[in-house]
Amino acid sequence: MKVAAYIRVSGVVQGVGFRYFTQRTAMKLALSGWVKNRYDGDVEMEVEGERGLIEKLIEALKIGPSAAHIRDIQVQWQEKSSHEYDGFQVTF
Repeated sequence: MKVAAYIRVSGVVQGVGFRYFTQRTAMKLALSGWVKNRYDGDVEMEVEGERGLIEKLIEALKIGPSAAHIRDIQVQWQEKSSHEYDGFQVTF
């Protein structure tokens, strides 16, 4: 069953390739959605796909690229997606 999740990651996650790491990982898992930097230094994303695959993405986000330092990950699950995304995009 397709679900959606809003994910917010805090720590050293800007200027270290975190968005592109997220995009590559999401695309390998056949997930769709978007990821972008927030003005407060966090990174946020909305992801759609199978729940188990989104959980695999979250596990990868806990590690991130080598220069990142993850302090916290917040996840808000939604049973049904409100959008239909075409691929996984890095937005600005």
